[in-house]
Amino acid sequence: MESVLYREVFETDVRNKEVAKLLGDIADLLEIKGESAFRVGAYREAARRIEGLSFDVETLSAQGRLQEIQGVGESLAARIDEYLKVGRVQYLEDLKAAIPAGLVELLQVPGLGPKKVKLVYEKLGVMGIDDLEKAAHEHRLQALPGMGEKSEDKLIRELERWRNRSRRLLLGDALPRAEAVAEMLQGCPAARQVEPSGSIRRRQETIGDIDILASSDSPEELMACFNTLPIVKEVIAHGPTKSSVLSVDDLQIDLRVVKPVSFGSALQYFTGSKNHNVKLRELAQKRGLKINEYGIFEGETGRRIGGNTEEEIYNALGLACMPPELREDRGEIEAATADRLPDLIEMGDIEGDLHVHTDWSDGHNTLEEVARAAMAKGYSYLAICDHSKSLGVAHGLSIERVREQRQDIDELNERLHPFRILAGIEMDIRADGTLDYDDEVLKEFDIVSASIHFAMGQPVDKITQRVIAAMRNPYVDVFNHPTGRIIGRRYPYEIDLEAVFAVAAETHTALEINAAPDRLDLNDISVRRAKELGVMIAINTDAHAIPQLEFMRYGVATARRGWIEKPDVLNALPLPELLARLKRSRSK
Repeated sequence: MESVLYREVFETDVRNKEVAKLLGDIADLLEIKGESAFRVGAYREAARRIEGLSFDVETLSAQGRLQEIQGVGESLAARIDEYLKVGRVQYLEDLKAAIPAGLVELLQVPGLGPKKVKLVYEKLGVMGIDDLEKAAHEHRLQALPGMGEKSEDKLIRELERWRNRSRRLLLGDALPRAEAVAEMLQGCPAARQVEPSGSIRRRQETIGDIDILASSDSPEELMACFNTLPIVKEVIAHGPTKSSVLSVDDLQIDLRVVKPVSFGSALQYFTGSKNHNVKLRELAQKRGLKINEYGIFEGETGRRIGGNTEEEIYNALGLACMPPELREDRGEIEAATADRLPDLIEMGDIEGDLHVHTDWSDGHNTLEEVARAAMAKGYSYLAICDHSKSLGVAHGLSIERVREQRQDIDELNERLHPFRILAGIEMDIRADGTLDYDDEVLKEFDIVSASIHFAMGQPVDKITQRVIAAMRNPYVDVFNHPTGRIIGRRYPYEIDLEAVFAVAAETHTALEINAAPDRLDLNDISVRRAKELGVMIAINTDAHAIPQLEFMRYGVATARRGWIEKPDVLNALPLPELLARLKRSRSK
């Protein structure tokens, strides 16, 4: 019953991330200890490379080929081998023993990296979360280099959020696992229909537990199958129609089983959201009807009038069946009542990806490898947007290397025609608002996207003006990951999005939904507001390795949650229309 999807998601992906995290943890502890930047960087680079692998690091270990991974030398390979064989690394344990345990816990606080942990430990004697919180409330952090009152206030807020947050999974981690479990369950003889439900079906950016709904005429048999799946480490609770298990990678997965006749109504009910369902019940009551997970019923007689499918529930209320991504009580029921539901963007509408990296900067793959992977996905074009020169840590391109890369792109375009590689750049917006290249260089690119990677702590008016200045440049086509957030690790920088949206609409600058699961930036609320103000959206993966091209579906999901339609999306345009639009933006 162990499916291909299971092997890919629960073995390769999870194992690679485990090893990458191990190396990242070692790097953090080395930095706290004050080891050389070269040594720390070696572990971080190896972690980045392994997390981006499209094949199983455990297989390479078994074949003695770990050192074929760029950045993995003899000692690193030995540490990886040790972890894969015995589940622990003595070197990491020794590092932990040499450092106060509370300092390791401090690394979990967003925005508090190893350098600051080392600083508060050495200067203030902070040994853990409680010490840090006390020091912050006593305003002792302000005296430290690079901190100040604003940083201290921000850290207090982050500590409060850290204490209050429950464990949340990124959509990009949860969804493939939920789909894998659903596939395995579908292979059980007792299963009829199986679907992920809850917030994961609505494609929220973070997920609590994984919820699966299934129908069966033999629910106890299906439950027995579920509890003995190969991904189950522990059965938390077991009942005839609901069970909860802990997976081998410590995720809670809940299964609920209903009779086939109630599957549609149960799927609607358990997909939610709660507020959406409350609105539906209110609408049903006005019509003399009742809704629950078993169906929709006449209020007076109790006669069941539907529930085999979700469509039966909505149609009985005079509504079209709305996509799960819209079910958040944000006007979707009113729109359905008025027959004004949006025709949401679909994965099949995407013509290409406009933000992809190669090994010319900090990507893993060559130009040709990335191009052929895009062709295999059915795309008609791909924009290579490697980093500009300011981002030295990512091997940003000098002007000479920009022109060398363009020659390679032109040669590939001759061979891969009619597929088109667009010569682009991810250009840094400097701290003073200027751009990394002057206009004479920018006009050589087919597409220019601009990003903020530095000076994210500037005041809101400063960052906003930096972005507006970039968008007013006639050669800037897209503003990337517009708030700079990394979910669970870095909060958005302060930016006036209303002002940004207004200028983006005026200058015809597209705003990106960065589809990387830990970004999804813009988020769904901001995306919808941008659409209302007439801003074009670009849905891009920011892929640094070929497997990350698959992130596109998370960006599309975010766009759908933001009510985005095909005409709203820059990279849903066919190539001739895209080129014409980019050319128009340059002629403003």
